[in-house]
Amino acid sequence: MAGAQAKEKIVDYVHQNAIHVETVKKEMHNLKLYTEFRINPFKPLHILTDKPMGRNAQAKEEGDPAFLKIINGARKEPTKKYTHPQTENQEIGWISTPLRPKTELPSPAV
Repeated sequence: MAGAQAKEKIVDYVHQNAIHVETVKKEMHNLKLYTEFRINPFKPLHILTDKPMGRNAQAKEEGDPAFLKIINGARKEPTKKYTHPQTENQEIGWISTPLRPKTELPSPAV
């Protein structure tokens, strides 16, 4: 048994090199070098935008009016969006107008 295990562990480098050479020949035979760039119509192409501070800025495009209305509505203050406070924390500062008008103190005579 010891002799059988010793024969299995012996590595034949010449045989391994022949297998490697044959594999490389097959790869080189089927190799195709593509030098022309073509866009794959089945894969979406993501176009990068220009630099924000670039000098060649193009004219701004008009946005979708419905989308702009939603975005501008979301940016409003809560008092302008809703008629009543929506949370307990909003109740604290909901009425932010002073209860009585501000009175100016007379300036001291100098």
